[in-house]
Amino acid sequence: MCTVPSVPTIDGAFEVHVSGQALAAGVRAVPEGNRYRSQPRIPYASARRTAASKSSYDAKFERVLAVLKRDRRLISSIKRVAGRYNIDPIHMLGAIIGEHTYNYDTLDSAQSYYIKALAYAGIDISFKYDGEHVETFVERPQFDRCRKGKKANNSDSLWSCYERVWNSSFRGKRVDGTRFPKTNFNETFFQPLFSGQSFGLGQLSPLTVLKMTDRVARQSGNRKLDPKNAEKVYQATMDPNISLHYMAAVIQDAIEAYKNVGKVDISKNPGLTATLYNLGDPWGRAAKFRRSGATWPRENYYGWLVNDRIEDIKSVL
Repeated sequence: MCTVPSVPTIDGAFEVHVSGQALAAGVRAVPEGNRYRSQPRIPYASARRTAASKSSYDAKFERVLAVLKRDRRLISSIKRVAGRYNIDPIHMLGAIIGEHTYNYDTLDSAQSYYIKALAYAGIDISFKYDGEHVETFVERPQFDRCRKGKKANNSDSLWSCYERVWNSSFRGKRVDGTRFPKTNFNETFFQPLFSGQSFGLGQLSPLTVLKMTDRVARQSGNRKLDPKNAEKVYQATMDPNISLHYMAAVIQDAIEAYKNVGKVDISKNPGLTATLYNLGDPWGRAAKFRRSGATWPRENYYGWLVNDRIEDIKSVL
């Protein structure tokens, strides 16, 4: 595959070349298509997974596309959910295709995820590290700032704050005589039975689901999720009837972040929403983009594929 041009980047995704002109006061629409002429470098872990399956990225892309074209019920559900969250369904397709082309081995059918969701429902799951439940862990004084002000009333702000405190105060550190692992917050507390970090059609993590639960509850008939009920959280990652809502919420959140903070509208550029779906932290990345003075945000390898093959993806709809 082609490599990234020699341009400085932030977190491997966004150009930091400073434009001579300041950003306009109003929100500007990001042009369609890719800013990079060739595909940015694909991470080694993705290349290793693909090689182990004796496949290629092109073959995986075509297989995922074929599965989606056959599953008209799923496409109908994607369109319906996208409409509820006021986003173009192409963004959801881009996220699914990107995940299953680069970060997951295969996509068999939506039906397989319904079956897996039922299987998860019978498993006793709890979000713990070394016997301590995550809700007990975050009662430590280091997390007090997260329960103050508006953060406490918004699931995304609350769990994002918990995640930041874990990274700054506990990850890989010795605290009160205990050495904590170098793993991220999601991997440490939210994977009691599984080695993967994300699950289901949209390859969502339990932590992402908990962040988005307020947003989903406001716009759907799904109830707000609680970490005490880990089975329901895992079901939300696995059951397409629920997980599609969380996928849409993640994309809607990214669009809002770049509009409100970055002062650019990325809603017509599925490669950028796919990039943010892959990388996470859209509000932090939008702030970095705004500070950088770059003309436009740029796609990563994952989003580049989505924009490059956009006509093929549109054919699914």
